[in-house]
Amino acid sequence: MMPARLRVFPAISRNRDPEKYVGELMRVADFADRNGFEGILLFEGNDVFVEPWAMAQHILAATTRSSPLIAVNPVYMHPFTAAKFVSSFAQLYGRKVYLNMITGTAISDLQGLGDEQSHADRYVRLGEFVTLMRRLLSSPRPVNVDGRFYCASNLQLRPRLPAELMPEFLIAGQSDAARRVAEETGCIKMQMLPPDLDRGLGASGMNFGIFARESRDEARQAAKARFRDNPDDRELLALTVENSDSVWKRGLYEGQSGELADNGYWLLPFLTFQADCPYLVGSYAEIGAQLKEFAAKGLTTVMLDMVADEAEMQHVCKALKASGMF
Repeated sequence: MMPARLRVFPAISRNRDPEKYVGELMRVADFADRNGFEGILLFEGNDVFVEPWAMAQHILAATTRSSPLIAVNPVYMHPFTAAKFVSSFAQLYGRKVYLNMITGTAISDLQGLGDEQSHADRYVRLGEFVTLMRRLLSSPRPVNVDGRFYCASNLQLRPRLPAELMPEFLIAGQSDAARRVAEETGCIKMQMLPPDLDRGLGASGMNFGIFARESRDEARQAAKARFRDNPDDRELLALTVENSDSVWKRGLYEGQSGELADNGYWLLPFLTFQADCPYLVGSYAEIGAQLKEFAAKGLTTVMLDMVADEAEMQHVCKALKASGMF
């Protein structure tokens, strides 16, 4: 059954300037709050300028309906701590949050943090994290767990979280281990926009960017003007891929060109380290029709890369509204 509407979480295109980071996030968060987006995606990692939980509180305090999508990596915190944050936000603002469960960060960062788990084991830990966190948030009684990575003895979270404010969990990894954990824990499974747009849709969530204009040609010209190819930027991405064991990042990087395909699929923003996902380029009507088609195949949730510019965000809104599902 087609969803009544798509839940869309904007994320700002990769930002390397700490002085502009908070301002851009708040500009997008305010725009999202006024224009029917679900919330805003907040990244996690050693190189993120502001801790996402702190940024989420800043956004919740400054908006009226936003439900931030907060990246959570077990390497940085215990499930009880994450549950306490969720409970605290519920008490302070009466709003739910979404949690983007991740295991990935640079190999050098994992080494710096003393985390020596294998890729597969990090996903086992992620599954235990989600399970324990859910139990802490929903159980009226103390929780007992004897897992491989987490143990709890008569652990209780007070006050109990109202059922309507229970967070929804997303898993963005593309590996077999990520898919298995998403299925076992009932998390929303995310995938990247596929190059052919039609085949390979196996998840209810998708990650991509939108670059739209009134006409197809206008959109393609404007996109190429905004995201330019640059050997130095390509080299920067090559260095990050080398320092990563991310299956999705390697999959996008290997054997892909930066050409703008006839169907609107465009990987250049990713290949030049200006975005973390492919883009869909086209007219409002074309993109709206494609989104409606995705929804008919089960898409409910979108992580949407956006340029933090009011005019660009308005173009994105027009494309989303053309789908009739936003």
